[in-house]
Amino acid sequence: MPMSDRRRQLRHLRLVNLAPNALTILAVCAGFWAIRFAIQAKFELATIMIIVAAVLDGLDGRLARLLKSDTDIGAELDSLSDFLSFGVAPGVLLYLWVLERLGGLGWAIALVYVICCALRLARFNVMRREPEQSRLLKRFFVGVPAPLGAMLALLPLFVFLAGFAEVRRFAIAIGIYIAIVALLMISRIATFAFKNVAIGRDQIALILLAVALFATALVSHTWLVAIALDILYLASIPLAMRAKRRLVAADRPRKAGERRASSARRKTPTEGKKSPE
Repeated sequence: MPMSDRRRQLRHLRLVNLAPNALTILAVCAGFWAIRFAIQAKFELATIMIIVAAVLDGLDGRLARLLKSDTDIGAELDSLSDFLSFGVAPGVLLYLWVLERLGGLGWAIALVYVICCALRLARFNVMRREPEQSRLLKRFFVGVPAPLGAMLALLPLFVFLAGFAEVRRFAIAIGIYIAIVALLMISRIATFAFKNVAIGRDQIALILLAVALFATALVSHTWLVAIALDILYLASIPLAMRAKRRLVAADRPRKAGERRASSARRKTPTEGKKSPE
């Protein structure tokens, strides 16, 4: 496409194409509001803002692909938004809620969590540009994604908001748990990429019914549902690791055949030549 046509398209961008980036900006706002509420000790509102940011993060990428308006700038903006909303905001929130009781150790744990989130996002951005890794990401993520890592790290806070106020007495155990979640984000373990799950047409009605029931339960018992979802996700990690091992084992014969065929093609031109006497 000529440069003049590209410039003309940029000057006359349709308003609807800005919707994905607008959602990303709203996620940034939600993450920043979460930090403010955490400083004001409004921990429930801060947690809700992080959940809102997670919902917006799940929508902006899908909307960009639907509108065919995904760009490099949008991808980088999304990554920066994730770092604020799922790295910095949860780190500040958890520190002010419970880790502060551990003094310097609590601050170190919060800092480790934020750094691991940054490393996880940086690795994802690099892997996204690699074709082989991109095919693998269609079924699995490498490590726990940043939004889900934030939800897992907030599990003790969900328990607190569900009515178990004495959970803060176990500050050391909570700190160890948050550190483990941070390491899961930068680990090489496989986790399911639920966004690529396919369903049959005959299951659509059941799925919609399940969504309605889930929404009802979420409104009625928000924090108990959040706790249940975190536990289910943690239970899915060993299943994902097992499924990936099976997939890799089943794919080895195909890759071996491709390597043999490639090696044969490289040798064929030289075999016909006679060596000089």
